[in-house]
Order: sequence, then C-alpha cells, then structure tokens
Amino acid sequence: MHDITDLEGRGIPGVGVASTEFTEAAAAQAKSLGFDAAMVFVQHPIQDRTDDEMRALAKIAYQEIISRVSQN
Repeated sequence: MHDITDLEGRGIPGVGVASTEFTEAAAAQAKSLGFDAAMVFVQHPIQDRTDDEMRALAKIAYQEIISRVSQN
C-alpha cells in the first residue's frame, strides 16, 4: 500500500495486487493512509503455488490491472 501511495504521489499510476486474504487489511491500511488505492485481489493462497499456477493467476488478473491503471 505504501508503494502505491508513493507512486501515485509522484504522478505514476499504480495498482496494488494482493491475495483475497488481505482484502480487509488493505482497506484498513488505505483508510489509515488516507488514500484509496486501486487494488486487484487474486485467489489466496499464493505462497505455495507453482510457476504455472502463478502465471494463471496473473493471466486472470491482467485485464483488471490494466483497466485500473488506465482509470488513474
């Protein structure tokens, strides 16, 4: 969240990507920072996924990420 806030503050569009486990934490962090960051959430968990599984998650999220960057 801090990275996206920093990028946006410098005029660089950004989108945070996290797993669904962190939806509430991201909302709380955004509120505490006073910044409504564009976020995309992928299916949890991600830590034990294979490279192919991570590519599949990225492929699913790609269009939403591009769309949110374009909205900024």
